Amino acid sequence: MSTVPQTDPVEATGEAAALLAQVQKTLGAVPNMAKAMANSPALLRGWLGLSGALARGVLPAGVRERLALAAAEYNRCEYCLSAHTYVAANVAKIDGAEIERARHAESSAPHTAALLALSDAIARERGSVGDAVLKTARAAGVTDTEIAEVVGNLALNIPTNYFNILAGTDNEWPVVTPREHS
Repeated sequence: MSTVPQTDPVEATGEAAALLAQVQKTLGAVPNMAKAMANSPALLRGWLGLSGALARGVLPAGVRERLALAAAEYNRCEYCLSAHTYVAANVAKIDGAEIERARHAESSAPHTAALLALSDAIARERGSVGDAVLKTARAAGVTDTEIAEVVGNLALNIPTNYFNILAGTDNEWPVVTPREHS
């Protein structure tokens, strides 16, 4: 049950209406998360801005989806895990085994695995990763630009995870439940 109301795009006014129209144009639909975020046009604008900026970065969509899956699993966000599993499979065309690996911050592709391991370490250590973590990532070919964008993707995914958990956003995606972990 949602604890934050969802703004109906048809009834929205002002900046919320314009932003929801932008979401519709960009994604082809308005997810319930965006409808809930529309309570604060500043939040919705920020999510759209960072998401759009990172989409123009060096990390391809398939890698960004894997990073989102790993963050959603770690943060136990059923809404985000469900949404990104759907997008990973149906838009980014990532196979089921690779989606499963991403939930564990792993990949069969060594470079992608290094990006996921780095992201996982940053999230778990709240940014305080040691030199060895960066050295391992760089040894796998991870560039400084990619390191920066991994942090950017965490900056995008963690707030959406927390927002959807707090808001109890109604899940319109095929449900994927986070696993129990310590």
